[in-house]
Amino acid sequence: MDTIKINSFELENVKRVKAVSYEPTTNGLTVIGGKNGQGKTSILDSIAWALGGAKFEPSTAQREGSYNPPRLEVKLSNGLVVTRTGANSTLKVLDPEGKKSGQKILDSFIGQLALDLPKFMEMSDKEKAQELLQLLGVEDELKKLEGEYQEVYSKRHSIGQIATQKDKYAKELPAYDDAPNELVSASELIQQQQSILLKNEENKQKRNQVLAIQTEMQTVANRIDEYQAKLDELMEKQTQLAEDYNIATTAAQDLEDESTAELEEQIRSVDEINTKVRANQERQRALQEAADFSQEYEELTETIKDIRERKNKLLESVDMPLPGLSIQDGVLIYNDRQWDCMSGAEQLKVATAIVRALNPKCGFVLMDKMEQMDVDTMKEFGEWLEQEGLQVIATRVTNNEDECSIIIEDGHIKGEEFSTTGTAKTKTKAKPKAKVEPKVEAPATDTTVSEDWSEW
Repeated sequence: MDTIKINSFELENVKRVKAVSYEPTTNGLTVIGGKNGQGKTSILDSIAWALGGAKFEPSTAQREGSYNPPRLEVKLSNGLVVTRTGANSTLKVLDPEGKKSGQKILDSFIGQLALDLPKFMEMSDKEKAQELLQLLGVEDELKKLEGEYQEVYSKRHSIGQIATQKDKYAKELPAYDDAPNELVSASELIQQQQSILLKNEENKQKRNQVLAIQTEMQTVANRIDEYQAKLDELMEKQTQLAEDYNIATTAAQDLEDESTAELEEQIRSVDEINTKVRANQERQRALQEAADFSQEYEELTETIKDIRERKNKLLESVDMPLPGLSIQDGVLIYNDRQWDCMSGAEQLKVATAIVRALNPKCGFVLMDKMEQMDVDTMKEFGEWLEQEGLQVIATRVTNNEDECSIIIEDGHIKGEEFSTTGTAKTKTKAKPKAKVEPKVEAPATDTTVSEDWSEW
């Protein structure tokens, strides 16, 4: 698709412009140079007004000291001739066949930002990125991903705060290394104590039995003499008792009483032990909760990474208007630098590429303050414009003719003669070479002065 360029412009009595007639280069960079206050920016403002309509009209359009109203004529590469003349700056748009049109046809192919590049330059980083996203046609899908990202990010932030609080709370709780893992039951300890006491009582009875047998043996022995007659009977009984004694002694000699002192101590301190156990259990629960929240935080972090990757893949799938240009976290990035870290030259190049892409039919951009580029950078920029088939008409504060296409001096092209009506007799053409090359003198032109230059 052929883009529409500016073939020529003729401007009279607009702001600081007295009379300028010029044919800019079709592809590449046309640099309008001159000192401050000579009318360079007035030329760009005039072209913007001619093509953009009332919203670009200067507050004081007519040049100070001029008796004649502004006159603007811009010829476009599609054959349209746009003029604004008269006290009311009446618009007239003629097509190659002489048919008349209006502002609507101009708005159909002229990008508003192409006429007002500073408007784009002054946007916030996010607004610039928004313009590009609308251009790329992924705004809605990216908004959806951004909403998903913010939701997960907020949830992860809350989870992270809770995990930190839980961990801090858990670590502030008391801990007892000497406490058991489970609560101690006093009733179980008492049952153990009762069991031991019962066993000890049985042992006591067995010992008492041994003593009783011993006593009875002694009694029998003392009564042997008295009961000679019963000797055989008593001897038999003695023998039996001796056997019983041996049995009882054998059964009792290995008996050993167990102490209940430890259990008694545990019973007395059961509340203290259980307090420590509960404290340890509470601390363990808090640590586990903190660990669970930390795990959820990590999972949400992975989700956020996945969303970022999807956003990056989405942006990588579209054709950017300039190599090295991307959008990260909602802001423009060019060669890994955000807008405020780009050089002035890089900013102008990025802005030009985006503005051109916003309206592909519009093949030109008006650019002020080209002095932000050094000569070498300006040359590279001009070569890039030629390669892209893009026309830029720019201003630069300098009187060095080697750097400019024309020099504006006191509202007109330096070295150009005027008719008495305030118009230049000749129409200057753009230099054929890059504007940073040494100037080549143009052949002399017919500068015959016409009539009626009354105001001069």
